[in-house]
Amino acid sequence: MKPIIRLATKEDLPVLDTFMDGLVDAERPMDVTIKDGKVVYYDLENFINSDEAVLYVVELNDELVASGYAKIKQDRVYLKHDQHAYLGFMFVPEKHRGNGYNKLIVDALLSWSKSKNITEIRLDVYSSNPSAIRAYEKVGFSKHLIHMRMDISNTNF
Repeated sequence: MKPIIRLATKEDLPVLDTFMDGLVDAERPMDVTIKDGKVVYYDLENFINSDEAVLYVVELNDELVASGYAKIKQDRVYLKHDQHAYLGFMFVPEKHRGNGYNKLIVDALLSWSKSKNITEIRLDVYSSNPSAIRAYEKVGFSKHLIHMRMDISNTNF
């Protein structure tokens, strides 16, 4: 059966909540700053209802196999563009990875962004996640900035 790319609906929220749990579980080993316990990254219902955001899913045989959102954000005044679309919540359950579902989501998000006259697309990816970096480079993204952090709670300053 051929995968279907569609807008997420409120009926999808229970499955998307499990996707969020899976995403948090996957990112925790890469990010020591994520809190313990249940973490909610996104207000997914807001994405479903917003004119400034979109949430897509890929469905295969009545099962959701991928997700991702784009949200229009104002950018810094010194940049060439006024707004960019920020992509996030790109998730494919482990048993469905490697089938091109993330690319289907990214293509849909890029198309939506273009329809909103957005030409600059941004996303964040952990530097310790080379497979994700390769996947995004494969669809046209390039490395741009390195986001750095430091925990100074146990230092003498």
